[in-house]
Amino acid sequence: MTPYLYYEDLPAAIQWLADTFGFEECERMSDDTGKLMHAEMRLGDQLVMMGWPGPDYHNPKHKDYRHGCVYVIADPVDVHYERAKTAGAEITQELKDQAYGHRNYAASDPEGHLWYFGQPSR
Repeated sequence: MTPYLYYEDLPAAIQWLADTFGFEECERMSDDTGKLMHAEMRLGDQLVMMGWPGPDYHNPKHKDYRHGCVYVIADPVDVHYERAKTAGAEITQELKDQAYGHRNYAASDPEGHLWYFGQPSR
């Protein structure tokens, strides 16, 4: 399963995800005018696709609620957490062991998407 997220400032989102969470860009597509419309990034073997929302879609920063989140396996999660925190990510849930057997944390990106990063702790 591959999440597809909308970003109004797609170039800024690509840079932020690389700098803050360590994602690597692997695909970029622009329209005929040169506007970036689609990109793909990887963290290890996990892929996230993203695009410009256009006039009919809105990202979470325009809502009073979150409609979902992305959960990414990051091993070792403690190292990933420190990187994100040092880079200034808005940590919405501190790193901790969960009753369901994962150690994880949550962070919000500049356009309001909620990201969880974790690994099995059992």
